[in-house]
Amino acid sequence: MKGSVRALGCASIVVLGFMGAYQAQAQTSGSERKSETEPANRDEVEVITVTAQFRAQNLQDTPIAITAVSGAMLEARSQTNIAQIANQAPSVTLKGQGATYGSSLVGNIRGVGQHDFSAALEPGVGLYVDDVYYATLTGSILDLLDLDRVEILRGPQGTLAGKNSIGGAVKLYSARPTGSNSGYILATYGSRNRLDLRASADFGLTDTISARIAGVTKKQEGYIKRMDFGCLYPAGGPAVYTTNTGTTAPVNPAGGVPQLTSASDCVLGREGGTGYSAVRGQLRFQPNSDLDINIIGDYTVEDRPNAGNVLLDRSIAGVRRSPNWIDRLPGNARGATDVNPYSAAIPYDVRFICGPYCNYATYIAAADTSTGALGAFANTGGVRPATIYDGRLNFKGWGVSGSIEYNLTDNLQLVSITGYRAYRSDWDSDDDLSPLAMQNNTSDLKYWQFTQEVRLNGSAFDKTLEYTLGGFYLKQYTHILAGSDVRTATEAAFFNNDITRANTKAAFVHLAWSPVERLTLSAGLRYNDEFKEYVFGRTGLGGAPLPASSQVRLLNGVVGLYDGKISQNWDYRFNLQYKLTDDISVYGQVSTGIKGGGINPRPFNAAQALPFGPEKLTTYELGWKSDLFDRRLRLNAAIFMSKYKDIQLTLSPNCIALIGATLGSTCNLVINSGDADLKGAEVEVSLRPVPGMIIDASGSFLDFDYTKFQSFGTASVGGPGNPSGPQFGDYPLYTPRWKWSFGVQYAIELGKAGSLTPRFDAAYQSKIFYGVNLPTSRIDGYTVANARLTWENEDKDLSISAEVTNLFDKYYLLTGFDRASGPGFTVAQPGRPREWAISVKKSF
Repeated sequence: MKGSVRALGCASIVVLGFMGAYQAQAQTSGSERKSETEPANRDEVEVITVTAQFRAQNLQDTPIAITAVSGAMLEARSQTNIAQIANQAPSVTLKGQGATYGSSLVGNIRGVGQHDFSAALEPGVGLYVDDVYYATLTGSILDLLDLDRVEILRGPQGTLAGKNSIGGAVKLYSARPTGSNSGYILATYGSRNRLDLRASADFGLTDTISARIAGVTKKQEGYIKRMDFGCLYPAGGPAVYTTNTGTTAPVNPAGGVPQLTSASDCVLGREGGTGYSAVRGQLRFQPNSDLDINIIGDYTVEDRPNAGNVLLDRSIAGVRRSPNWIDRLPGNARGATDVNPYSAAIPYDVRFICGPYCNYATYIAAADTSTGALGAFANTGGVRPATIYDGRLNFKGWGVSGSIEYNLTDNLQLVSITGYRAYRSDWDSDDDLSPLAMQNNTSDLKYWQFTQEVRLNGSAFDKTLEYTLGGFYLKQYTHILAGSDVRTATEAAFFNNDITRANTKAAFVHLAWSPVERLTLSAGLRYNDEFKEYVFGRTGLGGAPLPASSQVRLLNGVVGLYDGKISQNWDYRFNLQYKLTDDISVYGQVSTGIKGGGINPRPFNAAQALPFGPEKLTTYELGWKSDLFDRRLRLNAAIFMSKYKDIQLTLSPNCIALIGATLGSTCNLVINSGDADLKGAEVEVSLRPVPGMIIDASGSFLDFDYTKFQSFGTASVGGPGNPSGPQFGDYPLYTPRWKWSFGVQYAIELGKAGSLTPRFDAAYQSKIFYGVNLPTSRIDGYTVANARLTWENEDKDLSISAEVTNLFDKYYLLTGFDRASGPGFTVAQPGRPREWAISVKKSF
């Protein structure tokens, strides 16, 4: 894998050399299309063209709540990956996940989304790159490489974007080839040996064929130190600590945790670093004004240590819940749920809290003979075998796509978008972040998908009626081999060897009718038919069969199906837009969306391998869009109310009481758990008060109220009758009640010396939860500020920028994994501390 990264880095250097060579022989191309984003003059807000309704429209003429960001603004904000664009988008959460979930993304818009990468589950936010649907959360932490713009559509987009856009959709659009014979090279150096290289070149091959190639490579050391507990506190040493019960005890008694490294600083490694390379190439054929064919290929490699997590000290009602594991056997004897493989008595407790930017993860679960009496380990000589992983993440992904836009007549256009994507990713997690053998996991995930979308765009009656007819097809294959050594359970270590096959068929229609001047009535309808088959495989380590006492082994060969009437759904949209003036419009709409159903992905026995249905959302929305004072002020706002039904929640362990004892003593079950009402408001402002100054701001408020929990007999999923489940008043995962952002920049003209532009950004989100709304999964609200200073020469082909992110060095958390109610730990991923960087960009 390291060789692949080096090879791709070398390829990037070759690309840079090629661009320089090609510049010398550049020739003028006869075909060039205007960028979708028109740069504003120093007095006006920029004009951005979007395609949210299947055809090019001015952002301000599109009656949808959209945040549209140009490539130039992404650079001005120092934003380089998809998770960062949510900072300035109201009601939007996009965050890279911690080590447990691999290279995947938390996606949430208006309180609806998904955080779990499993192929049995579906995202709640649709992600598209150049109109190709990315169907999984894994592989979605994309670099913002050579983009024309980003569109974030808020609210259900069931008719416009399809299934799984129930919360909204995020669409990235690459800068297309134009034959301009231009490009740029950008190099960045910063904190912890950060080194980024970016480059792009656009050139004309003939009068009708143009090409564009872009590449990026990023390396940076991690900001989370992985410390050697046995090195810091040698076994039998004098160090003592205050235990969970308030007594004093040795930190590492004789016979305890051994030392693993001889390094003087006791550092085993660093987590949270970057190792990312990607390249994208495009070839565009425009033989005449009626035909436009664009072919895109891309390749991405990640090779890095895990995202960095830290163990949290969390209590409920004065009782420490993390870290806290007391063996469940009578008298706390070491036995079936023993997590300590060492000879000394070492409970899992507060001694393993390392600090704000460090942990004690080893990725080693040592062999343990203390469980020899257990029948579950009779086939291994009474020894619980060791599991040893390397704690790294590897990802290789690639894709090809082709779009065809053909004008059949002056009023009729055929659009075809074909895509194929595949990736393979493997990663490990030491979930408890300690040298004890509590919970080690490893995953190897393979995936491919094929998509085909066809649209027929037309107009009639002197273009007072515009319509789109279309169809969509998606086929997916996923294979995951995931090993779990969970010693807080009596099961032997086992591998999930699961295969998921799925497909989606859809047909849709969209109409926009303008019966009178300034009034537009729009309607849309989409039919979705889904199929999903989940084949469970369970084996012991190395592929050996699990012992007869294992409940997990009974899952081997079980097939779960999501099909039939429950997987067939309709979405609709009705919208009325009225232009009060040429620059002010209002709209009202009702729209729906679904998040597909599936099969419970992590059952502990065959009885738990159950299907669940789709989520459904209906939203009523009013919006205002305006460009005021000669386009010096842009003010867009929306208010909405949503009915959210059949919410999918994972129940553990209380599903036993709900469904029945036949599900077994350990339970993990996804079911449609209840309904909720959502209400919210959003506002976005862009202001040009004086020439050269840009001020932008956004804000959002979301109120989420559960209205019903599913009942099974006398038991309920949540509410007062089930204190371990969700409660009325709880918020969904990763959903802040309040969110705001503010940014300002001012270009100071220096005549022949060029210009100097300082910029400042700040973003706030209120508290969120990454599990049941308890103190163990709470992330407090925080504000993070960034600053950037850019000098640009008079010819605007050379710039030097200095940036500081997390300017005030705020400590905050991004994501988490809460197992306090079971194994007794909760871990979280801290945001990056204050960092600096210097960038140099040369355009040609």
